Amino acid sequence: MSESTGPRPALDLEAFPPSFAWGTATSAYQIEGAVAEDGRAPSIWDTFSRVPGAIDNGDHGDTACDHYHRWPEDIALMKELGTDTYRLSVAWPRVVPGGDGPVNKAGLDFYDRLVDGLLDAGITPSVTLYHWDLPQALQDRGGWTVRETAEHLAAYTTAVAERLGDRVTRWATLNEPLCSGWIGHLEGRMAPGLTDLTAAVRASYHLLLGHGLATRALRAAAPGARIGLVTNHSTVASASDRPEDLAAAVRMDGHTNRWWLDPVHGRGFPADMRELYGVDLPERPGDLDLIAAPLDWHGLNYYFPVTVADDPEGPVPYAREVRVPDVPRSGMDWQIDAGGLEALLLRLTEDYGVRELYVTENGSAFPDTVGPDGAVHDPERTGYLEEHLAACARAVRKGVPLAGYYAWSLLDNFEWAYGYDKRFGLVHVDYATQRRTVKTSGRRYADIIRAHREATAG
Repeated sequence: MSESTGPRPALDLEAFPPSFAWGTATSAYQIEGAVAEDGRAPSIWDTFSRVPGAIDNGDHGDTACDHYHRWPEDIALMKELGTDTYRLSVAWPRVVPGGDGPVNKAGLDFYDRLVDGLLDAGITPSVTLYHWDLPQALQDRGGWTVRETAEHLAAYTTAVAERLGDRVTRWATLNEPLCSGWIGHLEGRMAPGLTDLTAAVRASYHLLLGHGLATRALRAAAPGARIGLVTNHSTVASASDRPEDLAAAVRMDGHTNRWWLDPVHGRGFPADMRELYGVDLPERPGDLDLIAAPLDWHGLNYYFPVTVADDPEGPVPYAREVRVPDVPRSGMDWQIDAGGLEALLLRLTEDYGVRELYVTENGSAFPDTVGPDGAVHDPERTGYLEEHLAACARAVRKGVPLAGYYAWSLLDNFEWAYGYDKRFGLVHVDYATQRRTVKTSGRRYADIIRAHREATAG
């Protein structure tokens, strides 16, 4: 890469081990397009994106980044950046269009080609099995509110692992079950767009049960698999020292963090949150052991911290987010605080005993434009990247077993309910022409990767 990024703050790159994995991440619905090609059936996001007002500008993922056809070009971009791993997701409705039943060979063929292309380029695939695109056929039968969906996830997992497991070793069962459970079923801002506490709690349970069943299926179908779960978290602060606000922060931490971490790490569902939700869990004997199946690694997605105050008249968890003045914010209006990433990495290590960690998503959206010189200069994203990698290095120095970092995202893409206005990519996408342009942040990431390799060589 020829563009100079100029002088930058020093990063403690020698904190990262020589084997540290440098990657980028995407998800199927956000980049693939081709939603009706080669046997793919609709997902809940195809349906939700047609709900009037659900997605900014009425956007949808029908074409997105056209990755389904342009994947060789995108692998070339990864190679240009110097990354050695790529986190992708498999589209369930492309592989098992009906949610259960017949497997679509053409769908698996696509991922077969993609995996081979990555390996030929020297890039290790890290495959997520479920990144929110539930087949609509299963939603019509109850979706994540019913146990059968978790069982169908396991069968779909087997089909994918039997096809790719001879070459893919790093697997994640779910991406951010919090978003599927809470935002999709309680807040209604993501597919399937429900606002029902009972449905949300049951969905959260079945998502984690599905994780456990998929883990068991992976162990059987791909004995060499290294399996993890990807969860998203925020540090939670109280808006004041008032007892009511301090209690609200505990509730928000339970809602955002402990509800998703405790069961996976053998502690069961938090008693205080079960009481708060007041919804009976659809438990069966042996479920908690399945959910807490031993994992090889844990993936942390981190974007922002939250500060909350008591809100007894509001929705569960009765904690209202408070806007902190005079702090930097991203184009998503999210508070920027790299210290939160360090704190969460330490918490997963010290409180939950995680022995291998990856930052599986971390990034920022800003309103990028292509300049007259044809380049995309994004100093704010570049600074965000540097600050958060510095936080990772500090965490490693404190004993965190961090094995890799995946920048979100390789490409600008369909950003769920925000449509195409919010750009997270290290690579700019002109959606009208599908032209890709590496941003300054992407070039800086390439510089960091190269500098780490030089610093740890030999």
